[in-house]
Amino acid sequence: MTVQRAAADKHLHLKSIEVRNIFATQGFPFNLPLVQSLHDLEFTTPVTFFVGENGTGKSTLLEAIACAVEAVTVGSENIRTDKSLNEVRRFAQTLKLGWVKRTHRGFFLRAEDFFGYARSMNQIKADLQEDLKAVDEDYRDRSDYAKSLAKLPFQNELSDMQQRYGDGLDQRSHGESFLALFQNRFVPNGLYLLDEPEAPLSPLRQLAFLAMLKDMVEQNGQFIIATHSPILLAFPGATLLNFDTLPIKAVAYQDLEHVNLTKAFLNNPESFLRHL
Repeated sequence: MTVQRAAADKHLHLKSIEVRNIFATQGFPFNLPLVQSLHDLEFTTPVTFFVGENGTGKSTLLEAIACAVEAVTVGSENIRTDKSLNEVRRFAQTLKLGWVKRTHRGFFLRAEDFFGYARSMNQIKADLQEDLKAVDEDYRDRSDYAKSLAKLPFQNELSDMQQRYGDGLDQRSHGESFLALFQNRFVPNGLYLLDEPEAPLSPLRQLAFLAMLKDMVEQNGQFIIATHSPILLAFPGATLLNFDTLPIKAVAYQDLEHVNLTKAFLNNPESFLRHL
């Protein structure tokens, strides 16, 4: 291993995946061209992007990696029991993971899971407020000191939620809420698997997300992200894996169809819109 490669590996957790024994397995997702062509995949930089058209298998592979590493999920069921991942878990069982250093930190987040998480936090807040009311009722004949002790655990949890999310994720715009969730759930030395995180983010918020991403990489966070966003894909030093050609291969930013099509549209939208 070269000195340069060894230095790069110090900032990685998951180094590679290898697909084994899929040829005797039928049905989705084993019938996808991506899965049939995939043998192994190396991660060489702290940020790796999966990019390609809808249906190319980006999300399927990301979900399989999440299942294989038994990632913590945000806003959805435990990854071992989530029924929406039943078929993908079969694929995950064929993956052999290569680690530089195994980590149990980090999480897996799909764009649609964020909204479930926000609703869950709102329900927890409402339940804690009801618990406080119940203490008032149950302790109405007790001393103020006893009542204050009984309320303390619920007040501490509400205070913690207030510090993390202010008035609540549901009280902010989707983009603000997403950034707040992400920032507050981040811990150093974690592996983060994100599926289309740009979905709730305006272009300005995407730039803010890139700044957060830079800070997190400096704290030894590793990110594997499926995205369509030319803004996110511009992150300096990231590896861009193109799923539009098989087998998957790394591609330069300026050679991505997503980037060139967006640039061409912005330079001359009329040339596209006149064909509608």
